[in-house]
Amino acid sequence: MTLTVAPDHPQFREYYYAARKGIQLPAPEETKASSIRGSVGWLVELYAAAMDGMVKDGAMAEATQHQRGVFLDWLRAEVGEYKALMPQCELVKLRDKKTATPGAADNFIKAVRAMYSWGCDRGHVSANPATGIAKLNRDGKGATAWTVADLKQYREKHPPGTMAHLALTLFMFTACRISDVVLLGRGNEIQRKGVTWLDFQPVKKGAKRVRIPMLPPLFAATRASTIVGKTYLLTAHGRPFASSTAFDNRFRSWVISAGFVDDDGKATRSSHGIRKAAGELLALEGASQYQIMAVHGHASPKTSQIYTDGVDRDELAAVAMSLLSGMDW
Repeated sequence: MTLTVAPDHPQFREYYYAARKGIQLPAPEETKASSIRGSVGWLVELYAAAMDGMVKDGAMAEATQHQRGVFLDWLRAEVGEYKALMPQCELVKLRDKKTATPGAADNFIKAVRAMYSWGCDRGHVSANPATGIAKLNRDGKGATAWTVADLKQYREKHPPGTMAHLALTLFMFTACRISDVVLLGRGNEIQRKGVTWLDFQPVKKGAKRVRIPMLPPLFAATRASTIVGKTYLLTAHGRPFASSTAFDNRFRSWVISAGFVDDDGKATRSSHGIRKAAGELLALEGASQYQIMAVHGHASPKTSQIYTDGVDRDELAAVAMSLLSGMDW
């Protein structure tokens, strides 16, 4: 009996065991590639299907899939009919089209490199043309950290009781990523010695579990909403956000309405910038590197990981978060 999916397909096991029982399953629509076999577009389609499976299995964050998908769709639109093993110089030309936004240019190459690495491991291609391409954004600064003035400006536009205010408060007093903030809810609350804590495992692969006390501003913000759902953050219809991408779009609209916008109408601040601000404020208030790692769920830097693994991360997080308890919010 012929299998209608390849071993790297996310449903391969289902099709394999069905065949073992004499059941012939029809070929799923997503495996019918529209691109020429052996082309860049063909490889993009295979990797897109694989990413669906990785997200479903928890091996890849939805945000990562979305970002890579956007860049790879653009790659396919530009050179989809090229042979999959394209010359590196052609890839560099594509990167250079994005030199106005060096961060995006580097992320494009990163997405392509990941796809080809996956393809090499499975025999779809014999080399990775993205290997060795240098970064354009060498300063490594990333997202712009919010200042105290930025936080104040946003809160003046979005007062307590609004979902926009709750979002900012969650980011500031948990220092979590957007992939985690959309999942947090009362189900993550635990009691320790009469104090309410948040206990959650970050979605990002390799991240350490985070347990931090809920400071009064955060506790008050989570109780200010009249609608209680599975998660703290809810849509206008009172439902959890469908994805971190859906919430990111909503948060950007709140940022823009608060006045953080460029000449093209795009937001100049991001949720990740609040995470950076939390880390910088903790450091400014005297938190140690290990305390910040405990709050952020970091497993690195590698040079200090060997020491932090044996430390009581709960106590470090409690001390670190207490440094923000006197902040005027």
